[in-house]
Amino acid sequence: MEKFFELLTQMNPFDLVQVIFWGLAGAISFYFSIGNARVWTSISIGFFLIFLSQAYGINPWGHYQKLTAFHYIVGIVAIMTITHGFLEYYVFCRTFEISGNKLVVYLSTMAILIVSAGFLYINPTPSPNTIRNFKMVENAIWAILCVMNLEIIRKIYTAIKDSDISKGFIAFAVVFLCIFIWRGSELYLQVFQWDQDWQDIIAIMTEETSDIEDFMGRVAFSQEVSRYAGLLSGISVGGAFAYMYKLLK
Repeated sequence: MEKFFELLTQMNPFDLVQVIFWGLAGAISFYFSIGNARVWTSISIGFFLIFLSQAYGINPWGHYQKLTAFHYIVGIVAIMTITHGFLEYYVFCRTFEISGNKLVVYLSTMAILIVSAGFLYINPTPSPNTIRNFKMVENAIWAILCVMNLEIIRKIYTAIKDSDISKGFIAFAVVFLCIFIWRGSELYLQVFQWDQDWQDIIAIMTEETSDIEDFMGRVAFSQEVSRYAGLLSGISVGGAFAYMYKLLK
């Protein structure tokens, strides 16, 4: 516990606020999953998993490389679960059919996470560069599936635009736009090897010098965009679930 509070005091205040907002959003989404129809379960669990994937910053065991890699895998599972949930909702809008039950969704998600943990356990400890690759893959998948979810939400809104809950999906569209900007800006920095935390690692592994000093304006701008978009995504998803819960009451 002392280690936990020590990490809290050492964190960047901006990052700490972001984790708190994602914690609030995760709590609301999990509660929303329990109190509403089966069709919302995958969506809510996915947003709850985002909080778990972000919480590594205040994890007392965060220095363990396999655990850090696992957090990025949780992030990948989160966006895949969310996307599956919105696809289910779109099918429900068109056919009014939904298969399975909440317990199956919970157990399936848990099984995927357990298998992923087992995969990391039986493999060598990831190097810092490998962990960076995990994070880069996570950001790439997020950026691609956020665009896909925006299109799915547009179709859902078109199908139910005359209903009271249609405005709630506009709120979710704002959420995914914020997340796309957040993850996309991080991915932009990683693709050009401008993520400063990894500069020394890149230099050692590739024996190349970085051109980051020639583009510090772009780097600083992208970092600020990532910070603010990450914060807005946490605020917006909490507000979206609270608003949707009010509409469904």
